[in-house]
Amino acid sequence: ILVIPEIVIENMNVQIQRRRYDCSALPKGWKREEVLRKNCLITPGKLDIFYYSPCGKRIRNKPQLVRFLGESVDLNSFDYRTGKINPMLVRKKKCKGALYDYSRGLRSDSSLVPPIRQTASIFKQPVTVVRTQPSSIVKSDIKHGIQDKPKQVFWEKRLQGIGATCSPRFPVSEDLQLPVPLRPVGPQVTSQTVLQSLATALHVLAGPITGQTAARQELHKNPAVYINPNQPLVEQVHIRESDICTQEATVDQIRSRLQRAINLVAS
Repeated sequence: ILVIPEIVIENMNVQIQRRRYDCSALPKGWKREEVLRKNCLITPGKLDIFYYSPCGKRIRNKPQLVRFLGESVDLNSFDYRTGKINPMLVRKKKCKGALYDYSRGLRSDSSLVPPIRQTASIFKQPVTVVRTQPSSIVKSDIKHGIQDKPKQVFWEKRLQGIGATCSPRFPVSEDLQLPVPLRPVGPQVTSQTVLQSLATALHVLAGPITGQTAARQELHKNPAVYINPNQPLVEQVHIRESDICTQEATVDQIRSRLQRAINLVAS
């Protein structure tokens, strides 16, 4: 072990003794320094411990040493004061973790504990519960539905008036014309809001999209009460055969235009 000779500094009637040497418990290049205050008025005889990294970084305490070395060195059993490995530190840490009671603070529920036959330990066998009254239920038998977070009524109106644009000087403003069967429901619900609610329903809902099934008079009288937030903001939609034929004709027309555009670009 390389030991640097003791250095004694006398300043303002305070005598400080420094002693620095290599620390074998840390990686190669780390040094340990002991600073002893001999005749200090406040803390006479106090021994300060510092560590110096190979690059000259001064470490004042163990948390700073842990942050500096990171996960490269396991310092759980390292004693900062002595500069040695102390296995008792790891043992104390394990004992503290074992003494912690995880059931503390939890509500005891007898229905969560399986019944066990109260006999000798060598005869532990499972017990079958026989109910003499089938109508009686326990807490575990109560099955609740899917606890989904309730949706806010007319949440689509928060996106009203917001549109995509490439530049503030050239905003994208398109007036959407809804088909005749799609009639908006709600106070001041625009076509853009209806489109946003329909797009959300198509991507989120797993069941059928029917629109608002309540009566029109009830929806206009008090929409906040009779509105269904899980359905788009349109009246109940009835698809007829003529609507399907019109949609097919529109799709064929758009496909023809797309084919002509592809041929024009290819030529």
